[in-house]
Formats: sequence, structure tokens, C-alpha cells
Amino acid sequence: MKRLITFTVILLLIPTISLSQTSESFDYVSSFHEGYAAVKKDNQWSFIDTNGNLVMNFRNDLVVSENPNGNQPILSNNRCLIVKKENGISFFGFINEKGNVVIKPQYLNASNFNNSFAIVLKLQKEVAGHNNLFKKDIVYYTYTEIIIDTSEKTIKKLSKEPVNVVLRKDFLPAPPKISSKLISKNLVAVLTKNQKWVIKKTSLDQ
Repeated sequence: MKRLITFTVILLLIPTISLSQTSESFDYVSSFHEGYAAVKKDNQWSFIDTNGNLVMNFRNDLVVSENPNGNQPILSNNRCLIVKKENGISFFGFINEKGNVVIKPQYLNASNFNNSFAIVLKLQKEVAGHNNLFKKDIVYYTYTEIIIDTSEKTIKKLSKEPVNVVLRKDFLPAPPKISSKLISKNLVAVLTKNQKWVIKKTSLDQ
């Protein structure tokens, strides 16, 4: 009789146990993409796996991307865009599926990874001279549009020439726009000055 009661109690507990991992309520749940779905709670984001388990703590630095199914962060190639502000300037990097920073925020803009590649705006600092009166270097900044892989290796340079930029929030209130997008491993679409897209062949074989 004891065995029967114990077995009955276990059977009654099974539904509770199986539902406990997804019992938390969310403000938004996305569709699954590469095994993960974005979830929103109190203006912060995280991801759940296909078992309904949260894979990282909720955070407020995940970048929300436009998506046909809704605007949300995306984990692609186990990389998710994050943003960090310094003196009013946004810098972009990537975390992995565990929430660990794998590419530190350093780019003026960045796309989500697609087929293991992302387009980023890489910042360069140049020292033009030295001000003896103020005892400070005279510096200027430029950025270049490049393609990187998931290990942050530069695969291809897309910009013909570096673009000058002033790192002040009154000059740069929003991130500079990326003018290219990867449409396949061999094709890049580039936005021209007259707002037309031009398709260019490229090779991303490593």
C-alpha cells in the first residue's frame, strides 16, 4: 500500500516538475532562432533554450534588432550584440550563449552574425602631433567598415577609405550607419550615395 501511495505522489508531481522551469512569466517571447528564443521582462532581455531554461541572467545591454516577427535581440552563431556607452558614445561588442563577453564593445556599429560573419565599424586612433602647452597628444579618429568572423578575426575590408569621425556625443548622437550587408558568402550588397544598392562579389573563404 505504501508503494502504491508513493508511486501515486510521484505521478502527481511529474507535471509540476516539468512545468516549473517555464513557470516564470515574460512580457515578450520570440520565435526560436538557432535553438534560442529571446524573452523580455521589465525592459530587460535574456534567452531560453528549447527546454525552456534561461541560459543567462536578464540584462539591459542586449541590442534589439528589427525582425519580421518582432524587434528583439538575436543569438546567431552563438553570438549576440551588446552595447556599452562611454561619454555618450555607443560601442558594440558580442556575448556568447552563456552571457560571457567574447568580443568586447569597441565598434562604432555592428551587424548580427550571419553564416559566422558580421560587419562592424572599426575605430582607429591616429596621433597627429603633441600640444606642449596642454601636454596632450593631438589625435583624430577614423572608422573602417570590415567583415569579422566569430573569433574577431578581420576577414575583409569593405571601406575604400577610412571615414573621419569626432568622438563627442554632440557630433555623434547616434551610431554611424553600416552601408553594406552580407547576402551570401560570395555576395555583399553596398548602399551607394544615391541610396541605391549595388551587388558586389566577394570571397569570405578563410
